[in-house]
Amino acid sequence: MTVNGIALAPTVIGVISLAAIATIALTLFRVPGRWAPALAILRGAVQLAAISVVLTGIVTQPAWIGVALLVMFSIATGVAVRRTGGGRRTILVMATSIGAGAVVSIGTVFATGALQPTPRYLLAIGAILIGNSMSIATLAGRRFTASVVDRWEEVEGWLALGATPRRSTLDLARRAVREALIPSVDQTKTTGLVVLPGAFVGAIFGGLSPLEAGRFQIVVLAAIMAAGSITAVLIASWLGPVRTKPVVLR
Repeated sequence: MTVNGIALAPTVIGVISLAAIATIALTLFRVPGRWAPALAILRGAVQLAAISVVLTGIVTQPAWIGVALLVMFSIATGVAVRRTGGGRRTILVMATSIGAGAVVSIGTVFATGALQPTPRYLLAIGAILIGNSMSIATLAGRRFTASVVDRWEEVEGWLALGATPRRSTLDLARRAVREALIPSVDQTKTTGLVVLPGAFVGAIFGGLSPLEAGRFQIVVLAAIMAAGSITAVLIASWLGPVRTKPVVLR
């Protein structure tokens, strides 16, 4: 079966085989949730198929691209909230932190002329930044909460000495920010040596020269670092003032 000249059968066979390999490896080691990778691949395939159809019709329409990014942002916020646990306040924390990081970075990229403010670039870099900011927000929130729980006696000691709730967890918050950024920092440091990022490879497949693809990729990586730093700092600042021992989400 082919769609627009693309043979789908080999793709389907390859993806199913890779999902099976992941499931078998986890099953042999008796890992809980052994079906999670296969289900994630299935869900990703369905979502990618749907978004491919949708984007075909809106990729040149700025208004619809704005709607698409808003949907992505809403979903990213929801995922981060579920992963970190919490109520309405957590929704506000995640939404403002992810949104601020993405907006500042996108605005800087276009304002400096690093990329031209075209609908295609807006969609590409917007989606990348929202996704990465979501992951960093989740890591920062979970790491901060876990650190406070693990070192609650230290936090209580600060409070007993008259420190403010924010000061009592400030060192833990700073450490959580640093650790949340480690994956992004490592990816950036090893780009071209260990990793060929998806944006770089995709740009080459899309017809750009390796030099132009490399230019696009370094802009993306720098934007991810800026957005992630803003997001992680805001998350730690929002969650910093702690008066009672939080509950760790397992």
